[in-house]
Amino acid sequence: LRVQNKKLYLATFAAVLGPLSFGFVLGYSSPVIPELRKINDPKLRLDSNQASWFGSVVTLGAAAGGILGGYLVDKAGRKLSLMLCSIPYVFGYIVIISAQNVWMLYFGRMLTGLASGITSLVVPMYISEVSHPNVRGMLGSCVQLMVVTGILGAYVAGITLKWHWLAVLCAFPSCIMLLFMSFMPETPRFLLNRNKRSEAIASLRFLRGPHADHEWECRQIEDSVQEEGLNLSEFKNPSIYRPLLTGVALMFFQQVTGINAVMFYAETIFENADFKDSRMASVVVGSIQVCFTAVAALIIDKTGRKVLLYISGIIMALSTALFGLYFKMVLPNRNNSSNPDVWFTLNSASPGTESSISWLAVVSLGLFVAGFALGWGPVPWLVISEIFPLKARGISSGACVLTNWVMAFLVTKEFNDFIGFLTSYGTFWLFSAFCCLNVTFTAFYIPETKGQTLEQIEAYYRRS
Repeated sequence: LRVQNKKLYLATFAAVLGPLSFGFVLGYSSPVIPELRKINDPKLRLDSNQASWFGSVVTLGAAAGGILGGYLVDKAGRKLSLMLCSIPYVFGYIVIISAQNVWMLYFGRMLTGLASGITSLVVPMYISEVSHPNVRGMLGSCVQLMVVTGILGAYVAGITLKWHWLAVLCAFPSCIMLLFMSFMPETPRFLLNRNKRSEAIASLRFLRGPHADHEWECRQIEDSVQEEGLNLSEFKNPSIYRPLLTGVALMFFQQVTGINAVMFYAETIFENADFKDSRMASVVVGSIQVCFTAVAALIIDKTGRKVLLYISGIIMALSTALFGLYFKMVLPNRNNSSNPDVWFTLNSASPGTESSISWLAVVSLGLFVAGFALGWGPVPWLVISEIFPLKARGISSGACVLTNWVMAFLVTKEFNDFIGFLTSYGTFWLFSAFCCLNVTFTAFYIPETKGQTLEQIEAYYRRS
């Protein structure tokens, strides 16, 4: 009796086309905003405030997508939810391409954001439910790997393509996902939850190959699928609320490391360090992210989840502290409080010190991105797809995705105000403090889920 993983890899590939599209959505604004700020058509031209909304309205759409996805995934199933979310992707890009005014641009971004939110909820769940425990970490980390690949893809394509054509390209992966997913099975756990035993066995036969012990795996899952239905009173039960709190906290901590703010202002940081072409700089940052996320995916089932979170948290705490140090050294003390505009503050540094220590900013940026990609990028998405009990999986994942996107919105949108309020070095030292907090949180509250079946993880929460 041996398990063949070929078809499982195929199903994972079909599913991660979703996160690829969602990476394209996130990366789309970076090359497009400079272009739309200089565009000839006055109806589409963005001022700096509109540009920041064009970037961040996606996160609001995604927060809504989290709520919708949590409902869909329990009602329509994992596979169907995934196929459905390719509709707002394509439709959103059509709206952007045919935009007559700024509001249509926002609406298109909102739709692609909605699709991204559903994707970021459904795909990790689908993958963790079809996977075999020995490869679940690697396949689950492919979600984040494809997101960063999509971001990098959008950066690279944005160098050559105009914004219209970039939108056409970005709509492409979701169409392929729709096609591929229609040939893939629903997850065995969802089918058993609906008492469709014969279909669950067929799904397992597809995923594990003909030689595995399907009956045994089916019984394992069935033992943990007890009474159906979830009402609010059950959230008093520790086996449901403890994983939920862990998941929500994970998502909160992932965003307060400051990753989105740093990525958002990466180009400015590079311009200050006298990099001539800040677009290429974005590509460099994107490549670092892809490389280290790939490393994480390859080693996660050997090292375990917690080790990666420790290493990652420590690297990020150090690099954000260095960042703060750089700003402390570069910025003359008189003007950082009087003018809250980041761009002004970052560009008014005293000229002498700048070029000699600007490499410090670039190095700490690189370190920070690498650290994030190694642990806090992929692991939270993987862990929230593992720790929830089956019956509460939709609602709990929805709460986590909602937390993540609302936090992403707040961190990116309020970053400016923080810099005015705490100064730029204060803000980065705050991020650094949060990274240290991440490490302690990991130590006390996150269970190690390496190599366990989802049912064993559920049992662990029931016992404790």
